[in-house]
Amino acid sequence: MKKKLTLLSLSIFIISSAVAHATDTMNNNNVTSVLPDATFNACLADLKPAAIRSGIYTETYDQYTKNLTPDYSVLDKLNYQPEFSTPIWDYLSGLVDAERIEAGQQKLNQYQNVLRRVSEVYGVPAETVVAVWGVESNFGDISGKYPLLQSLGTLSCNGRRQSYFRTEFFAALRILQRGDVTESQLKGSWAGAFGHTQFMPSTYERLAVDFDGDGRRDLVSNTDDALASTANFLKSAGWQTGMPWGFEVSVPSNVNLTGQSRRNKKPLSDWIAQGLQRIDGSSLLQGQLTMTTPAGLFMPAGEKGPKFLVFKNFDAIYGYNAAESYALAIAYLSDRLSGKASIQTPWPTDDAGTSRAERREIQNDLLAKGYDIGQADGLIGDKTKQAIQQEQIKMGLSPTGRAGQVFLSAIRKQQAHQMMNTN
Repeated sequence: MKKKLTLLSLSIFIISSAVAHATDTMNNNNVTSVLPDATFNACLADLKPAAIRSGIYTETYDQYTKNLTPDYSVLDKLNYQPEFSTPIWDYLSGLVDAERIEAGQQKLNQYQNVLRRVSEVYGVPAETVVAVWGVESNFGDISGKYPLLQSLGTLSCNGRRQSYFRTEFFAALRILQRGDVTESQLKGSWAGAFGHTQFMPSTYERLAVDFDGDGRRDLVSNTDDALASTANFLKSAGWQTGMPWGFEVSVPSNVNLTGQSRRNKKPLSDWIAQGLQRIDGSSLLQGQLTMTTPAGLFMPAGEKGPKFLVFKNFDAIYGYNAAESYALAIAYLSDRLSGKASIQTPWPTDDAGTSRAERREIQNDLLAKGYDIGQADGLIGDKTKQAIQQEQIKMGLSPTGRAGQVFLSAIRKQQAHQMMNTN
């Protein structure tokens, strides 16, 4: 745990206790039951002058930090992000499934009036805005449980990227100071994103809008503000009205794929000259696309998987979370909400991903076998992975811990065999 020089006078006992407490809290993954920590309090005191220089009133800082306690469990999450550690076919199968597409279509209908106004003002399609909403919080159902001041305060004083998290910590305090939301509403991800479409506090300050004109920018309980703010984010990131994010393409075998990426953009005329076509065999030039429109070849699973020509709007989506798999999930879901076909090229794997419904099926099987994995919620956490590994070993499968189609097929065959023996 990194200490500031001003803390060197603290006793070895205090520092050792803090480290022991951090380790215990991280192992238990406990969000709320943490104890006051002298080193943490000293860090908050050190941060106060910078907070005041950033526009936070002394009384505001004192009010929200005097009883603030650290949550060391968030430190363990700094090095793990599913966008970078999960195979793309697993990532997409859980985010863009039949349930989310159906729910998204319902939201498009339910909020059609506000979404129409949002699209008129910001030039971003309703389907794209709703896709962000669906991926970020499952349409407001899962927005995070971490008290932002606690998690951001902890990350401001410990671990990597303290400077970044201090910026977000101060922004969160300024949001409370303005009265846009209350402290009880300010809960979100371990890293500080909150609200229907998971804005970081500093992004909230820059780009959140009061779309319904009630005098508050509320992305927690006000859907109109959240949807409009999402569109405003994409517009500010360079969204080009009327242009596609991209589309799946077929690439002739003689095309050199070395060095190709979404960043290495070329005019569409170059791709046409090399024989690229849309996956349905139609021309690349449709709608507002021209021969000079820049496009990059994006291969999320390498040369053997699906390939996409992507444009400026894909980059705008990427700016929301700086992960290409995340951007593809948003883009793909927006296509599915628009009634477009699913990805046609198979992923290069013999163990495809599972939908959330299929993951719940796996979890219910594990629960029936006595595994303590919590609820069957379709979210594959550490306990579920460990249980899957144990079952895979029993079945003679490779103990990957993945809730993939191979394991799902195995437990279905097992269940069918047991039913036959029972009958």
